[in-house]
Amino acid sequence: MNTTFLKEADIDRKWHIVDATGKTLGHLATEVANVLRGKHKPTYAPHVDNGDFVIVTNASKVYLSGNKEKLKMYQKYSGFAGGLTKKPAAFVRERDPERLIRQAVWGMIPRSRQGRQVIRRLKVYAGDEHNHAAQKPEALEV
Repeated sequence: MNTTFLKEADIDRKWHIVDATGKTLGHLATEVANVLRGKHKPTYAPHVDNGDFVIVTNASKVYLSGNKEKLKMYQKYSGFAGGLTKKPAAFVRERDPERLIRQAVWGMIPRSRQGRQVIRRLKVYAGDEHNHAAQKPEALEV
């Protein structure tokens, strides 16, 4: 049996769309990360980037289980002494709801050159409007 290695010309990238309304954040992020990396394809290999594009709509309506709305903290660091800021998930959802999904998916992708390439194929929108209708995205069941 021969091992097949995909070339860039052989990779067929499709567009998928996911509605995040009422979906649990972690479950949604896991499914999206797998599609972005190409793990749902039979031609998956960890060293080859053959994933698809994913559009996530209604990011502001994603579900956080338990008491995470108040207790889950998102932090960023400015690089200066005392520059660490922590915000609860409710505050982040109000200001930048796309960040909830983007950061959850980024946590499930390898920190490498390939991971940075993969995360660029994720498109997240707070509402149900998106500007990728020309790509004819297929609905992805999560």
